[in-house]
Amino acid sequence: MALPRQYRLRSPRLFSKVYRQGRRASSHHLAVKALKNQTPGITSSNGCPPGVCFGVSISRKVHKRAVVRNRIKRQIHAALQTLLPNADGAWWVVINVRPSATACEYYEFLQELEKLLVELEVLHGH
Repeated sequence: MALPRQYRLRSPRLFSKVYRQGRRASSHHLAVKALKNQTPGITSSNGCPPGVCFGVSISRKVHKRAVVRNRIKRQIHAALQTLLPNADGAWWVVINVRPSATACEYYEFLQELEKLLVELEVLHGH
């Protein structure tokens, strides 16, 4: 299931801001950068609504076939949708996929994302 549009980070300017100023956490398959939204009460000028917004970046270095890259993106979006109710505050999050992720399944993405997002304090810890 796809991540709803309201939770997607779409602006290239926001991506670069998160890359420059965000905190970083990484695992074997994923690298995550997160930046606390400074104006959480209103929709930003870049079009991202208040709350948590996610962006997924996957390079051709991960796999040359778009079919494989899109499958990985769908699995990550599904995992994020499962974790969304535990989100804490207003964050902009960018997830970079590493080449080793081609061997991952949905539950591995879910576990890694939960661990990394708790570490960055985007999600409530369990």
